[in-house]
Amino acid sequence: MEFFRTTRIYDFMSKSGIFITISVVAMLASYALLFTKGLNYGIDFAGGTLIQVKYDGPAPIKKIREVIRKDPIFAGASVTEFGSPDEVIIKITSSSKSVATDIGDKVRSLLKETGKFEVRRVDMVGPKVGSELREKGLMAMLISIAVILIYVSFRFEWRFAVASILALVHDVSIAMGMISLFQIDVNLDILAAILTILGYSLNDTIIVFDRIREGIQKSKIYDLFQIINDSVTKTLSRTTLTSLTTFFVVLTLFLFGGEIIHGFSFTMLVGVVVGTYSSIFIASPMLKWLGFSVESYKKRLAEKERMRLEKEKLRKEFEGGVV
Repeated sequence: MEFFRTTRIYDFMSKSGIFITISVVAMLASYALLFTKGLNYGIDFAGGTLIQVKYDGPAPIKKIREVIRKDPIFAGASVTEFGSPDEVIIKITSSSKSVATDIGDKVRSLLKETGKFEVRRVDMVGPKVGSELREKGLMAMLISIAVILIYVSFRFEWRFAVASILALVHDVSIAMGMISLFQIDVNLDILAAILTILGYSLNDTIIVFDRIREGIQKSKIYDLFQIINDSVTKTLSRTTLTSLTTFFVVLTLFLFGGEIIHGFSFTMLVGVVVGTYSSIFIASPMLKWLGFSVESYKKRLAEKERMRLEKEKLRKEFEGGVV
């Protein structure tokens, strides 16, 4: 299926400076948000206790807050609506041995006068476990980026690898900035979404890079931006179909998936949009800015081909008993 005319070459690179400027501003704004507002770590990473309570009717949040304040175990606890007016989340930022005994029964006893309800979920994570999960999550992200760098360097060359990593840093930075802006709880679901964004964005970038490499090998043109425009245009229909399909699936999860996966689907929505954009307007022009030369690349390819043919010739001579 073709959405765009392949006979016309779209001049993406003439606007690359504008888009990179926008991206730099967006990244700086994201870093400013991360340093000022910070991240709202959820139970998984900060440690603590989370209790989900569902009422038969609208939850009396004000009354719940008044009741739980009377018990020192719930000092500093927050009570918020969870997806619908009849469900609430009670969150305690720290866990203790006393809370670990039977927090579900404690909540039932305290809230028995607030209406008919059921305790649907109780999650507890100790501070030490939360800290370990946070460290391992960061380590998983760094290892992923390092492996990506090695893989792309091996498959293409180091400038392609650096360009792809810069695009991934761009995607993750903006996604984290949006998470900070809307104060979404950062938990294991968000970590999974960030790692998924890395894979999605890299896949899109690799497809574009593969077509650029193919264009360099087949074309007699030495203007890198012209080759990039031609290559990106040829992948535009595929990129549009893939991105829109993924976007609408994630949008459906965001709208109808419920509060449980709200953070994951929101992060994925941002990642799909930013990842698609960065493959064209960040990763591709970075090749030029990193000093990639079409002429030098073609010379290296020609030298590799010459050596391959020479080895093949020597192998045949050896097999034929000439050498």
